[in-house]
Amino acid sequence: MTILAMDQGTTSSRALVFGDDLRVQAKAQQEFTQHFPQSGWVEHEPDDIWTTSAATARGAIEKAGNPRIDAIGITNQRETVIIWDRKTGTPIHNAIVWQDRRTADVIDRLKAQGVEDQVTDTTGLLLDPYFSATKIAWILDRVEGARARAEAGDLAFGTVDSFLIWKLTGGRSHVTDATNASRTMLYDIHKGRWSEDMCKLFGVPMALLPEVRDSASEFGITRADLFGREIPILGVAGDQQAATVGQACFQPGMMKSTYGTGCFALLNTGTEAVRSENRLLTTIAYQLKGKPVYALEGSIFIAGAVVQWLRDGLKMIREAGETGPLSQEADRSQQIILVPAFTGLGAPHWDPQARGAIFGLTRNTGPAELALAALESVGFQTRDLLDSMRADWSAAGDAVLRVDGGMTASGPAMQFLADIIGAPVDRPENTETTAQGAAWLAGYQAGLCPAPEEYAKAWRLDRRFEPGMEQSARDARYARWQRAVQAVMSI
Repeated sequence: MTILAMDQGTTSSRALVFGDDLRVQAKAQQEFTQHFPQSGWVEHEPDDIWTTSAATARGAIEKAGNPRIDAIGITNQRETVIIWDRKTGTPIHNAIVWQDRRTADVIDRLKAQGVEDQVTDTTGLLLDPYFSATKIAWILDRVEGARARAEAGDLAFGTVDSFLIWKLTGGRSHVTDATNASRTMLYDIHKGRWSEDMCKLFGVPMALLPEVRDSASEFGITRADLFGREIPILGVAGDQQAATVGQACFQPGMMKSTYGTGCFALLNTGTEAVRSENRLLTTIAYQLKGKPVYALEGSIFIAGAVVQWLRDGLKMIREAGETGPLSQEADRSQQIILVPAFTGLGAPHWDPQARGAIFGLTRNTGPAELALAALESVGFQTRDLLDSMRADWSAAGDAVLRVDGGMTASGPAMQFLADIIGAPVDRPENTETTAQGAAWLAGYQAGLCPAPEEYAKAWRLDRRFEPGMEQSARDARYARWQRAVQAVMSI
């Protein structure tokens, strides 16, 4: 068995080749340019997404010794919007990234109209520029002739998975899976279909939309010229849902948190679509054999990206891996608080206008203290999410948090996470859980991977971080964080 997982992320494209027992045989990765046309705007060139994805796929296959690939699984940055010409495959605008806040004024108008409950009842989501719907409408209204072309069926919309599948199949497949569809604010997660009411509300012609399939399904066959032969695409899931699968969180009450550019915590609620009373999202964790499994999700916009800011913005470090050792040199008595609301605040605050701030600066504050504050900001934000989950669903109370993503390599960051949430944090042996989830979906559809129950038995613990902070200290530090968040929301 050999499966190729294409993992298309916000700042880089990656590809991994998995062999028997879903062990990684080879991997390749390429970063690509981020575009910031205005404050709060974030774009990607679709061609960069495609070329880096294709190049890393070929690179990983070559590194693995050019094995025969049995199937492809795709996982991707979610909510990012691409619209292209159905005849030529040419995008009509840069991709508008999930972090982008340009439609905040549209969201404010919709909130004022009192439609948020209708949106949440149908899609499980809250009104926020984070999701795809208002981004789609923005492109249609700004690119000359685009709306008429969309209504005539000449254009196609896709989240990144759909765009990659279109390119991989030479335009033969315009499809997505239920997890990605559930992030557009256009999909009825209860009825399992695109919502005509939501499309009317947001001004999105239904002719634009891809066909929605299970996360393990037949999505198309690649062009033979790409990898030397045709290969079936059999698994697709948005990156956070793929990580949930990769972490084997198949039972209700299981929870994972992924630390990449952002941070995303998902709590499996089984066949029950739990509506949050604490401004979390109700989403589809995965869908197999036509049956959706739901989750509560909390989304943090800036996690690993705060380390990128230390590197690229402040130029304090040369490589991300320097952050952990640097933070250990900090004067902890200063207790600097960094609220990284660079693109607004996500769950549970959902304030697109908030901006970042640093509190508690002294004459002695230096790079080490800022590095520590950056890492701790991720722990504080995660507690925001978990406290909301615990309030929404009692089964979340005693959950162990399974973690993955680049930041989990930092022992100090993970220890602080355990300390501030007051619960164990489990780091798996295999931290490539997002790609592995996509690979398992493809292998499961191909009949090469075991059923969920058997697959879950193969999950292996690398290290458990136990909370060691006194309750009084934990509460005091978290209270300072909450005051800082309120301050940036009131500016």
